[in-house]
Amino acid sequence: MAIDDLLDEHEQSERVLSWLRANGAGLIGGIALGLAAIGGWKWWGNRQLEQSVQAAGQYQAAVDAIDAKDKAAAAKVQALPDSMYRTLAALDLAKMQVQGDQRDAAIATLRGIKTDDAAIAEIVTQRLARLLIDAKQPAEAIKVLAQSTQPLALEVRGDAQFALGKQDLARKDYTDALAKLDEASPRRRLLELKLTEAGGTPAKPEAKS
Repeated sequence: MAIDDLLDEHEQSERVLSWLRANGAGLIGGIALGLAAIGGWKWWGNRQLEQSVQAAGQYQAAVDAIDAKDKAAAAKVQALPDSMYRTLAALDLAKMQVQGDQRDAAIATLRGIKTDDAAIAEIVTQRLARLLIDAKQPAEAIKVLAQSTQPLALEVRGDAQFALGKQDLARKDYTDALAKLDEASPRRRLLELKLTEAGGTPAKPEAKS
């Protein structure tokens, strides 16, 4: 090996050592932070898992209380953390309350449900509206359904309009619902009967060529 090569290696080594002296503390600190971050991530993951298991256990306890018609069921649902578990448990609770002739309690339960899931929110809205109509509050039911455009929601809104004696608006809602409903839907016959009762005439199916 030539002396020039040795000098080059020596110079390179010195440069590396000099860089380490100048930056070693920062490098070690960065590695330490990285390891801490990894450890923290694992801790956070474990913590999340523990919370999920705990929430699942609380949810099951609430559902068991609902199935058993336990008086403490409502409190157990209320104690659940704000999550899909709580939403599903609240829907079950409202169903139990309706079956137990506790309509007003069911209305309160449904009003208390907050969810970002559009499909679940639609179910909550429709069930709440039906209960409000049953509670002689059709105008409130119409307000609840203001943003709903699903066929079932339009049908319920038609029911509310009919309850208010506004048959023209009921006919419109029933007609709009039929237009959105699949031809094979088993609800078509019921909707057609409602439309007829409101003074409308269901459209005849087009003849197939």
